[in-house]
Amino acid sequence: ALRKGSDLEKAFATAALVYNNYADPKGKLSKAETKSLLQSQFWHVIQGQENKPRYQEIISSLDEESENKIDFEDFMFLLVCLTLMSDLLQEIKNVKTTK
Repeated sequence: ALRKGSDLEKAFATAALVYNNYADPKGKLSKAETKSLLQSQFWHVIQGQENKPRYQEIISSLDEESENKIDFEDFMFLLVCLTLMSDLLQEIKNVKTTK
């Protein structure tokens, strides 16, 4: 559907598709599923973050036993938070595109 979309539109569509592939029929993820998704699909961003207190706080919250599930909006917020604190963000800022 987004073959002609911008790179940003494609990026968000991809995030939504990945989330939906992991989500339950109600469109939600358990905390354990969220952690698994992050570790398998977002590891380039989160690698090297293990010693940062904020990262540890986020990941430990996913380890808590709770029936609360994560919806797409919370998931996207989590991705943004993890990206903002990552070392990869600085690398991205230093890359110039030819577009």
